[in-house]
Amino acid sequence: MPATERLETIELLLLDVDGVLTAGEIIYGDSGEQFKIFNVKDGVGIRMLKAAGIQVGIVTGRSGEALRHRCRNLGIDLVFDGVRDKARLLDPITTRTGIAPRRMAFVGDDLPDLSIMTKVGLAVAVADAHEAVRAAAHMTTRAGGGRGAVREVCDALLKARGRWEEMVQTLFHG
Repeated sequence: MPATERLETIELLLLDVDGVLTAGEIIYGDSGEQFKIFNVKDGVGIRMLKAAGIQVGIVTGRSGEALRHRCRNLGIDLVFDGVRDKARLLDPITTRTGIAPRRMAFVGDDLPDLSIMTKVGLAVAVADAHEAVRAAAHMTTRAGGGRGAVREVCDALLKARGRWEEMVQTLFHG
């Protein structure tokens, strides 16, 4: 099935964090505190998806307060962090959301993402993803991780469902 048709069926967008919602860099302060830089445009895309009734979740190998703050800010409560085998979460996610893996999309960038990417309906690689991740993906973004790649996926999902104009009008033009 072409990626354009897969986009139409997605009810849940799952995201990796480092290398997808961020550029894959972690800044450590002198006290060991982690700092991450998130893209504001990605956040707007996530808000638009949620307003259109498409759920958004996080599945990441790392954990930290910066991620928790960002998820609270965006209203994302489906968060699985500190995950080693991401594919093993599909059953618990399905139980919690009622959404089958074939109606899920996952955006990834590196080798730990391959296990889940091969089991969801739409696997997306960011532009600067590892070559094996790009090879396994149904589609690859033009933007790199932390540089608007998630926004690109959000926009594509809304356009595929015919909801793009409605969301822009509703959310930004009253």
